[in-house]
Amino acid sequence: MEAAAHCSLRVQRLLLDPKFEGYKLSLEPLACYQVPLESPVAEVRLRDEQYTLEHMRAFGMYNYLHLDSWHQDNVYYVDQLGRVMNLSVTLDTALKKPREVFRLPADLTACDDRLCASMHFTSSTWVTLSDGTGRLYLIQTGKRGEGACEKWEISFNEDFGSPFVLVHSTSFVKSNLHSISVLLLRVEKDELDVHGSGFHVSLEWVTISKVAKEGVQEYVVSKCQALHGKSVPHYAAIEPSSDGLMVVSYKPFAFVKPNGENEHEESEKGLEDAKKKEPLYYWQQSEDNLTVTLRLPKEFTKEGVQVRFSPDTISVALKDLPLPLLEGSLYSSIDHESSTWIIKENNSLEISLIKKEEGCMWPELIIGDSRGELIVDPAQSEAIAERLMHLTSDEMNPDPTKENPPCNAQELEECDIFLEDSTSLCRFDGNTLKVTHVVNLGSNQYLFSAVVDPKEMPCFCLRHDVDALLWQPRPDRQDTWEHISTFNALGYVQASKRDKKFMACAPNQSYSALCECQRRVFIYRQPAPLSTVLYNRKEGRLIGQVAKQLVATLETHDPVLGFQATNERLFVLTAKILFIIKVSTEN
Repeated sequence: MEAAAHCSLRVQRLLLDPKFEGYKLSLEPLACYQVPLESPVAEVRLRDEQYTLEHMRAFGMYNYLHLDSWHQDNVYYVDQLGRVMNLSVTLDTALKKPREVFRLPADLTACDDRLCASMHFTSSTWVTLSDGTGRLYLIQTGKRGEGACEKWEISFNEDFGSPFVLVHSTSFVKSNLHSISVLLLRVEKDELDVHGSGFHVSLEWVTISKVAKEGVQEYVVSKCQALHGKSVPHYAAIEPSSDGLMVVSYKPFAFVKPNGENEHEESEKGLEDAKKKEPLYYWQQSEDNLTVTLRLPKEFTKEGVQVRFSPDTISVALKDLPLPLLEGSLYSSIDHESSTWIIKENNSLEISLIKKEEGCMWPELIIGDSRGELIVDPAQSEAIAERLMHLTSDEMNPDPTKENPPCNAQELEECDIFLEDSTSLCRFDGNTLKVTHVVNLGSNQYLFSAVVDPKEMPCFCLRHDVDALLWQPRPDRQDTWEHISTFNALGYVQASKRDKKFMACAPNQSYSALCECQRRVFIYRQPAPLSTVLYNRKEGRLIGQVAKQLVATLETHDPVLGFQATNERLFVLTAKILFIIKVSTEN
């Protein structure tokens, strides 16, 4: 089996602002409009048996407000009467009441174990919809947006058993055959999980295709595959061509075989076996260099070994092998002109790399490559432990007045603590069902996802140090994920908001926004040129641009159920009111 490629996310340095000074609180008023709802939102609260953290993540924090990315400033929700309601905004001062565009055929209140109704805008004319009871609808909407009143027609509906929520969908044409792929999410009881929560998370990838059946064109299920994991994915999306699936999750997912065998257990066993195997290479380091030892195959010739260095990469290839033995981006820069390699008598290759930055100890040799083993010299370990001793203490509340005050965990800010350090981004191939690409996200905490271009996959936003970086998946390119925008200091800022429930950004990335569980919305605008002269007295220089923070307080104490952002507006949904905040980007 071909191993998955260990990748890394390539940050665009030009999109980073190392001189960013922070957000200036702006007291300018934000225009906020209220639209009362005729019937309350069809909120479904967690039941007693849905007690796990995964139930809370999947259903308790669900966003009940849906944005039609194909027609901006069109939002939708499902009310308690089973109606899909639409609010289309063209002019803030002339807001109309939400209008019914579709009514679910089934009575929502008849099912005791139902989940919240969910929907996804698959294309400019298709919508996928779940009533929360286990039934999936494919709906042809015709033209939407700008007050369009075309009737929504059901083209397919089928009961898929236990209730689920829709995660993502995509519409595509292959060999003149129109198909729609849908991702369904469930948290299911797992009798075999005796040591954990007793549940597993299921992602079902369903493809529905238009075929000729007895002379009649109709939509039928053409493919159905399931992945199982132990944590609700932060992000899961199907590629536009439906050739692959990308998942960001804390714990790994794996496909379940058609005969019922769980490939997840097999993959975990495979991981254990892989851990027992001898490492591909061993490496040691001092403060100024690194030594890498690589075992070579017996059939090699000295002339067939090709070792290449650059300041940031390394490649070791053998003439007769199609793929390099070792290749990737180094953790830090090296002096490639002074680095050397030699073949030893015991059939091993020894590479000596000279660090450009002396004293910097590397946690890994190649970014994302776990096939090597670090050998630490005992004397070196002892020296490091002695050097770091002042950072630890046996006392619960150490004396901060000491000359070298030890680290006090009680003084750590929330933004310094991130437990899910094993989060990974995986791409699964739609045909082989194997993982083709893996990115170990480490401490790059997942923040939110956003649709920048509805024809592309949703972007995901990750914390990188104090900033938040927006990544656009590009499955058809060599660099599979492209860094397209940076929200300065947002990684740090959001960590201090303990009551945050939703995060979003404008599709044009002009601002980011954060919504708390009740009442407050924080808006962070990108730096913009000033219309007036601003002088920094402390540093004696002119300030050319400034980033503003704005705060909106909603006139309600009801919990926030939904949150969406467009280029000009923020939409905030409670059970009985839809708030519209005008986010003017003019300074």
